[in-house]
Parts: sequence; structure tokens; C-alpha cells
Amino acid sequence: MMPVRKWNFMHILLAVMLSVTLLPGTLFAAATTGSSNTNNGNTAPIDAVLLLDTSSSMKNSDPNKLGNEAMKLFIDMLPTQGDRVGVVAYTDQIEREKALTSIASADSKSGLKTFIDDLNRGPYTDISVGMSEAVNILQDGAQQGNEPMIVLFADGNNELNSNGGKSNSEADQQLQAAVDKAKQLGYPVYTVGLNADGKLNQQALANIASETGGKSFVTSSADELPQILSDIFAAHQQVNVVPVDSITGNGQFQDVKINIPNQSVKEANISIMSSQQVEVKLVDPDGKAVAVPSDQATLSTSKSYSLVKLLNPKQGDWTLQVKGVDRDKIDINLIFNYSLELALNPIEDKAYSKGDTIDISAYLASNGQKLTDASQVGSMKAVLNVTDLDNNATSQVPLNTNGTEFTGAFEVPDNHRYQLVVRAEEQSFYRETSPVTVDASGGGASDGKVAGLSIMNWIILVVVLLLLAVGIWFLLKWLKQKNRGFVGQMVIEIRDENTGEKSYPQYKKLTTFRGKFNLHQLLQLAPELKETEQIVFTPGNNDRLVIRNQAESGIEKSGRAIDASRGYELKSGDRLTIALRQVDKTILLEYLN
Repeated sequence: MMPVRKWNFMHILLAVMLSVTLLPGTLFAAATTGSSNTNNGNTAPIDAVLLLDTSSSMKNSDPNKLGNEAMKLFIDMLPTQGDRVGVVAYTDQIEREKALTSIASADSKSGLKTFIDDLNRGPYTDISVGMSEAVNILQDGAQQGNEPMIVLFADGNNELNSNGGKSNSEADQQLQAAVDKAKQLGYPVYTVGLNADGKLNQQALANIASETGGKSFVTSSADELPQILSDIFAAHQQVNVVPVDSITGNGQFQDVKINIPNQSVKEANISIMSSQQVEVKLVDPDGKAVAVPSDQATLSTSKSYSLVKLLNPKQGDWTLQVKGVDRDKIDINLIFNYSLELALNPIEDKAYSKGDTIDISAYLASNGQKLTDASQVGSMKAVLNVTDLDNNATSQVPLNTNGTEFTGAFEVPDNHRYQLVVRAEEQSFYRETSPVTVDASGGGASDGKVAGLSIMNWIILVVVLLLLAVGIWFLLKWLKQKNRGFVGQMVIEIRDENTGEKSYPQYKKLTTFRGKFNLHQLLQLAPELKETEQIVFTPGNNDRLVIRNQAESGIEKSGRAIDASRGYELKSGDRLTIALRQVDKTILLEYLN
């Protein structure tokens, strides 16, 4: 069932007010900004579904469970909060799954990794089953503004149950349907082929990745995981892997230098790949020991890796001290997360033609503020990437580093339309500006959103009028909803998780409520169950009921976790299990009408 989002009166009123009050200013801005363009380097959060083949064939293609290790390393490499991760384990059916879970703390990550460690294997394989479910999880739970992705760990081979009633042709058709749906919804699929036995179906995985706009990788060694996962992150975080050192353990602490190049580093992820557990210590640039873990550094470990995450580290040379088992090979890599963006100064909005010269100037900014310290630019090199939109030809123009800016000039080679993107890069990361379109065929420059000044003004006017109409429609709908009644009844049982005892069913008629009510009211306002105040019900269409969960309580339907944060529609006969966080009790609900 799709989640249902409801607008409250304040949302509607704010939308209408903004539409009215911003109209003059918006039109004025369109008339004065020309081709101004900034690319926000504070990247959007990720909504990622990690999809793992857990069939018996993986005992040969992935005997060391690199897929599990890669999934855990992926989670550890994420920022300490902000992203969301779901997990699907499949054979020829869904073995286990977890809906998109918010990363809010180390405990969030630990819970996901424990879930991955507990995955078991089954006898058969059908990729279409896993792909379809991963797409459904994103479609049901992905948040607007977040970047969705699927990461598939598999050997690419199907092994269907001969008694299951599905042919290979049918499985292929269902897989293609899932891939087409992922492409349509904008869900890139990154595939990691696990190839310990040399029987990888690399082409099948490559096709899934290429059709959805993702990338395909192959590995048979844990040593390759940091590079593969960082390549997946690169499209999102715009970072590069920095090889730091390879050492051989000798049973003693060995010093490894970690350079933090500037103050714009938000996180430094130090991955330590080894077949045996290692011990680590940290010394900051001032020579002071830093506890691991602490508020300056976190430590995550697994059977094939350790990951040290420096949080807002001080600029300079840090010392990582690593103690490994004698003769154990230890590879150390570094991945940064920067709070930097690359912005392009406005290009004059006018008609261009062949032979005209366009001055290019881009600059780095942190949290919206232009950098003023040239040392923060460091050894970055920049180029202007040019795409001829009429014939798809590409070219590059080298740019000069001038203090904290990158400058140069682009000479229009023909009377065509061109897309301009500045890319600045150094060893550990890169940044790109949003594309700017220059029209040399009789038009003007635009930022990819403006085809021409007067056209833009008309577009804004139409959009604002539409917003006003939509706002009024939602206002009327809200007023109707506010006084709408309920039908049916709710059957409630309360289970004590400490004793296993369950209360007698209580039947609560809903016809006495108008507009909305919360679960706490149904539970007769019991003080110990106060957290249920944030679980709210509103009327749905066709005598249905909508539940919205703003509490920390987990909600399951038929054993599967659901995301009711934006509303989830219930029909007659639906049963929910609500696990309370503040007390060891579980609420069992059944809606009847």
C-alpha cells in the first residue's frame, strides 16, 4: 500500500502566502540574475537499498561473504547522520528485508549491520524477485529531495526451482520490468559482481547497471571493496579514494601519516583492510593522543576491515598507529567528505555568435561562503567541459588558478548551443558546477532553467497562478477533512514483552471522533503509553483509515516494517503491530468497518 501524505492547514496557508508575496521579487530576480548559477556542494541525503543474493550458489561465488562485508562497509562510510538505508536479502523469494531506516547515530548503523550479519542462505536464485522488491521499497519510502539508489551484490546467475512454476523466460521478463521501472523512476542500480569461483554472469549485471544509469563492478577480494564503494559514492559525494599506505603487520604499532588538507573536511574515512583484527591509535597534528572512539573519531570493525572516521578533523598531519598480526597484509585508504561547493559567476545574458569570447570564472565556497584563503584551494586544477548540444561533440578548456578562483575564456567555435560545466579536482575530491547553456544560434545564455528572459517571466507567472489554485484547492479540501467523521471500529490488544501476557481484546468505536484522533485516546490516556500521542489517525477514502507515525515506535504490517511517517492507508481487516520504545509493550491493532 502506498504511503499517503496529508497537508495540514499551516502548510497550505504558507504555500499560498509565499506564492503571493514572492511573485514581484521572483520576477525581478529573473530579470536581473541572468545566468547566475551555484551548485550546492552539501549533497542531498541518500536513500539506498542494499540488495544481496543469499542463495546457496553464493557459497561458491562469495564464500567469504564479501557481499555482507561490502554492505556493512557501505553503511560505515555514510555520514554519521542524514542518510537512509534499506536491506533486501533474496533467493527465489524475499528471505528478509528492512525498510528504509534513518541513520541518526552509531546505534542506527549497528542495528543495520547486525541485521546483515544475521542473514542466512537458501537453495534457489531469482534476481527479478530481489530487484522488484528493492524498487518497491524505494517507491514506497523514498523522500523527495533525497538521492535514491540500489546497490546489488550478486553473481548474476539465476537458479530457479523446477517445481516453482516459473520459467527462465518469465523470470527474465520480470527482471526487465523491474529494471525498466527503476529507470523510469530515476533509481540507478550499482552492481557488484562477486566472482570467487569464476562463474560470474558479468554481462547480466552490467546490463542492469547501464540501463538504469548506474555502474558495474567485479570483485573477488576484500581489498577491492574501498575502491568499489568509493566509486559508487563518487557520483554522490564527488570524492576520490586516496591510497595511503600498505604495511605488513609485525605485532607492533606502526605509524601511518594521514594528511587533512584543509579546514573544509567534514569527515575523513580511513578504511583499514586486513584479514585479522587490528588495533588503532590516533595522534592529532599537535601531537596529542585522541581516544578512539570519542567525539573526534569513531571506530567500526568487521571481520575484513576497520574504519576510523575523523569528525571535523583539524587541518594538518595526523598519525594513525596500526598494530596488526605478524605478516598480515594491511591496506589503508582515505576518503574525505567535504563541505565545499563549486559555483560559477554569472555569464552575461545576451545573444552570442561564432567567434565571441565568454569569460569564465568559478570559485569554491563552504556553507554558502566564498573561500578567501588560497591555501584551501591547494593543488586543485580546473577545466571547462564544453558539450556542443547540436552534435554532442565535447571539448575541454584549461582554466587558471587565480587565488581562490578558476578563470579562463571560451571562444564560441560555431553558431550552435553549448553546455558549460566547470570541474575542479585534486587528489582526494572533485567538484562540478551545474550546467549553463549558452545559445549562440540567436538566443542567449541561460542557467539550464531559463530559455529566455520574457519566457521565464511567463513561466513563473503561470507557476505562481497554479500554486495559488492548488493552495486554494488544498485549503477547501482541508476544511472538509477537518470535520470529516470516521466509520468502523478498532480492536486493540496490549502485549507485555517481559511476561508475554496479552490483554483481552478491546473494541473501540470510531464514530465518536471527527477530523482526527490519536492512539493515546483509544488507550484511555494511559500515562505509561504517552508516546502513542504521536500516532495519529485521519479518515481515508472509501471508508479507509490513515495512520501517521511521528513517534519512534516501529510499525509492522504482516511482519513487514512500514513507513507511516507520511501516512499509511488501512483497509478493513488490516492488522498492525506497534512496538513501543519507552516501555516494553507492543500494541496489536485491527481495523474493522
